[in-house]
Amino acid sequence: QKKKSVSHFPFPFTSMIVNLAKKHSENKQKKAFDFWQKKSYVERIVNLLMQKEEFMPIVTLPPNYKPSEKEEYMNDMQLEYFKQKLINWRTELTKESEMTLQDLRENNLREADENDRASNETDQSLELRTRDRMRKLIKKINQALDRIEDGTYGYCEETGEPIGLGRLEARPVATLSIEAQERHERKEKVTAE
Repeated sequence: QKKKSVSHFPFPFTSMIVNLAKKHSENKQKKAFDFWQKKSYVERIVNLLMQKEEFMPIVTLPPNYKPSEKEEYMNDMQLEYFKQKLINWRTELTKESEMTLQDLRENNLREADENDRASNETDQSLELRTRDRMRKLIKKINQALDRIEDGTYGYCEETGEPIGLGRLEARPVATLSIEAQERHERKEKVTAE
């Protein structure tokens, strides 16, 4: 029996199939997973995606669009809104990170005065911690973008309930509803004590 080539599937589905197969492979405790041999798995994914034509719609947002509670939760417009918001945020952070790196390179001159050197090292340490926070935030942004693509964005990882537009507007990378986040924080507080 001949193996199907990825190129036989419509373009938007190709990367999704590969990503879903990779995730499936990772979820199977890192065992080798040749998804081309798992023809039925690939065909099921393709059939699901073909049935859901709205899975990857091209959405153009009107100027000044803001998600509303009156709309259906996580409709195409809202997903596109948060996708653009996350991409813009990631772009800003990447630019800031590059500027930080540039500053660190330029300010790497050795100061003759001990006080100047100590001050410079403190500044560099702060810059590096800020850069590390940015790196972690960019990772969370990428994970949020992945959730938009796989259809889980906007829903609590713990309960499956909607996170809420207000919370997502304030923290677009949120993975927990306010209630679940509060439970998580209380549990951490008890564990810390």
